[in-house]
Amino acid sequence: MSEKPKFAVIGGGSWATAIVKMLCENLDEVGWYMRSATAIDFIKKNKHNPNYLSSVEFNLKQLKLSNDINETIANADCLIFVIPSAFLHKELEKLTVSLENKIVFSAIKGIVPETSLIVGDHFNTHYKVPFNNIGVISGPCHAEEVALERLSYLTIASADDEKAKLIADVLSSDYIKCTTSDDVLGTEYAAMLKNIYAVAAGIAHGLGYGDNFQSVLMSNAIREMKKYVKKVHKMKRDINDSAYLGDLLVTGYSVFSRNRLFGTMIGKGYTVKSAQLEMSMIAEGYYATKSAYFLNQQKGKKKAKTPIIDAVYEILYENKDPRKTFKKLTEKLD
Repeated sequence: MSEKPKFAVIGGGSWATAIVKMLCENLDEVGWYMRSATAIDFIKKNKHNPNYLSSVEFNLKQLKLSNDINETIANADCLIFVIPSAFLHKELEKLTVSLENKIVFSAIKGIVPETSLIVGDHFNTHYKVPFNNIGVISGPCHAEEVALERLSYLTIASADDEKAKLIADVLSSDYIKCTTSDDVLGTEYAAMLKNIYAVAAGIAHGLGYGDNFQSVLMSNAIREMKKYVKKVHKMKRDINDSAYLGDLLVTGYSVFSRNRLFGTMIGKGYTVKSAQLEMSMIAEGYYATKSAYFLNQQKGKKKAKTPIIDAVYEILYENKDPRKTFKKLTEKLD
């Protein structure tokens, strides 16, 4: 890798747009792959993303825009993937260039449905990216608050501390504070699980449960997350750190949370399909619920006790009545 590595963002949504904004605070050039040629043309004419965080205005001299994923990847040393997990496999099928010598960081909060792997494992298993070249970018941080330049915090996780610091340096600014971690698997699983709990919080809100119940739900959610993550990757970690509890809280409570919004619609009586059609953004928690549920079931007697995940799964995938399912869930919480 060169002394001044080149960076690129893969994805065109709100979180991808926010990360490009962060990088532009520190870099002269940022590669940016977006699938939509129309969106790229719009940015070139109007200096902002037409669909996401439209208040963010870019200096076009800093952006190397392309709707060719191979071109973007070939021209960069460090790649930050921000494609929804449900669509990652399809986008990666377009690759003709190798990822083996690239530094790959995931800002994706989910599991790849086609392989049932978290994103880091997917890149290692199917694209031969060494684990030392893989990392995770997690919150607590909403794209909308980055756009407003409100003080926000990120956790950068990598097995290679130097690479974690490299990413932290290029994302940090007056309004973005970064910490580093070596808990790559735990951070990535936590980022996936918190979306499920945010859906649960939304369902509860849609059903009319109040703040008192929400606090109990979130308290049980962090303990459930601790048990789940410990089963998949046992190591010393403080589940109350920002990467775990902080990210859970902001996703479960924030008005910017698409997963909470999705859950709220389900609680109010929307079908899954109608809720998805009405939302303009992907609710990762929907896909994460199925993956997390089945990964846990595969452990048999060694599986973690996950009443909240189980309840959300029953509502989203077994068409169970949300009110009755949550009534049963309330008996399992303390």
